[in-house]
Amino acid sequence: MSKTSGHGERTLDVSNVGQEVWLVKVPKFIRESWSANSGDHEVGRLRVVKHPGQRAPTITFSMNEALVAANKLPREHKFISHDIKQCLGVFSLPKSATEGAQKLEGGPADGAAGQYNISFEGQVVRKYECQPVMDDNYLKLKLETKRAAATPARQAIAIERPANVYKPKSFHPHKVAQERQKESEGKKAREDKDKVLEVLFNAFEKHQYYNIKDLQKITRQPIMTVAGLVACVRGLWLDWSPVSDDWLAWSPVSDDSG
Repeated sequence: MSKTSGHGERTLDVSNVGQEVWLVKVPKFIRESWSANSGDHEVGRLRVVKHPGQRAPTITFSMNEALVAANKLPREHKFISHDIKQCLGVFSLPKSATEGAQKLEGGPADGAAGQYNISFEGQVVRKYECQPVMDDNYLKLKLETKRAAATPARQAIAIERPANVYKPKSFHPHKVAQERQKESEGKKAREDKDKVLEVLFNAFEKHQYYNIKDLQKITRQPIMTVAGLVACVRGLWLDWSPVSDDWLAWSPVSDDSG
């Protein structure tokens, strides 16, 4: 794998490369019931019946009676075969990050058999679709599904008492405080250029860098005036060429003969 790739290198376990796997598409209610059920209980039984003279066997699936009674789900299901038009494989990851860390840390030092976090479970040789057989539970389930889909997510309800409605405000407290501060400070009158420069020089003696808005507050002058003065002063210093290293290293020699 390239070092510039965004994914890290991983070792793949191919011990089950010769195993054949079925790819089965199950309904949503079966998937939800299996996800809610722990792995210690039986979820159903699969029956494969081979008929003489027929290539494809008849496959049926019967859900566990406890799951059917608890969730009112259809019990009997049939498998419908589909053609596989592409090469498919099944890969698996550890059940949790802890299990993956144990596999990575528990392997041998040479990184051969124990250090992996992705496994190849086998190649898909059959593709089926699990469809429930129509019974009373299936019809009730479809009816409830249609009702839930037709129910709007948002509904209009009648309120018993009027809700508190707040009128919009044109002047908020922070804006009123700003206006009062402007009135107390008064209008910004333009000062003499030399006085403003003196204030700027005093400010730059304290700190080296300023924002133009901070300089405006310090000088109490319009921002364009302050920006123009700063540009003029900055332009004078930029025109000066730096002293060469030869002049910096030179020191006058005292004349002892005189």
